[in-house]
Amino acid sequence: MPEKNIRLEVMQAIEPQVDGFMEQFLMPIETIWQPSDFLPDSESDSFFDEVHKIREEAKELGYDFWVVLVGDTVTEEALPTYESWLMDVEGIDQHDEKGNSWSRWVRAWTAEENRHGDVLNKYLYLSGRVNMREVEMTTQHLINDGFDIGTDRDPYKNFVYTTFQELATNISHKRVGKLAKEKGNLSLSKMCNIIAGDEMRHHLAYSEFVKTIFGEDPSGMLMAFADMMKKKIVMPAHFLRESGQSAGKAFELFSDCAQRLGVYTAQDYIDILKKLNASWDIENLRSLSESAEKARDYLVKLPERLERIAQRMSFGQEQYRFKWVEANGML
Repeated sequence: MPEKNIRLEVMQAIEPQVDGFMEQFLMPIETIWQPSDFLPDSESDSFFDEVHKIREEAKELGYDFWVVLVGDTVTEEALPTYESWLMDVEGIDQHDEKGNSWSRWVRAWTAEENRHGDVLNKYLYLSGRVNMREVEMTTQHLINDGFDIGTDRDPYKNFVYTTFQELATNISHKRVGKLAKEKGNLSLSKMCNIIAGDEMRHHLAYSEFVKTIFGEDPSGMLMAFADMMKKKIVMPAHFLRESGQSAGKAFELFSDCAQRLGVYTAQDYIDILKKLNASWDIENLRSLSESAEKARDYLVKLPERLERIAQRMSFGQEQYRFKWVEANGML
């Protein structure tokens, strides 16, 4: 049977479990946090005092911090791209009445993720520390440019990607929250930490999707995992740019800031791979095809290989003048 047909059959076979995954890993809209829970209440007489407090606390945060926070915010704001991509994955059908369980998952996941960009964008606006028009143009460029994460319409590869990326964003937001707390910015720290909590729930959900697929098609799932790691997991914002730039020019510079701050590093990438290998019990999978056995050998040895490469890697130490924050006079 063609590989595409096998994937579709597997997606259809495990679809009845998806509603249960939604109950386990997503939260009701009426009870989950909303951006207004962490921002000044515009209806309150104390609104301007609260905004003043945000602006004063924001002055304690350094240049690299603001670059990373802007990059994280723009990444979250490009959500329309991610939803449209996932809706096109094999086995996800949004056209049959309200759609199948997979499409309901994508909509519910998107609805939760949407709050992240909202709260961070409003915080940036109130902080007075960034050039919002430049940030907004970057967001529009990123959505307009789209992205190619190397997964095509393959559900196996897409779920490997989302599992990896949700954990990566968990790490990034959690570290930014820690840095904010160290500077006495407790409100921003709370925002970042609660976003990180969402990302962890989503990571666990996508990891469970992959684990379930391993139960149905271990060889196919293992080879898809290996293929994604051979291509390397590219960040959702790998086409990040500032106004007047070509797509992708700002991403490496943004990544240098994240590396300097220790927000997201090459070692984090390796640690995530190790965690996925362990979580999916790669070494103990049985009844594999010959190609899948080779894929497993590759995945088991890959962390050590990447660590050797990471030891030789270097990243930019010089602060690039981003249009997002250069008006603050922090350089």
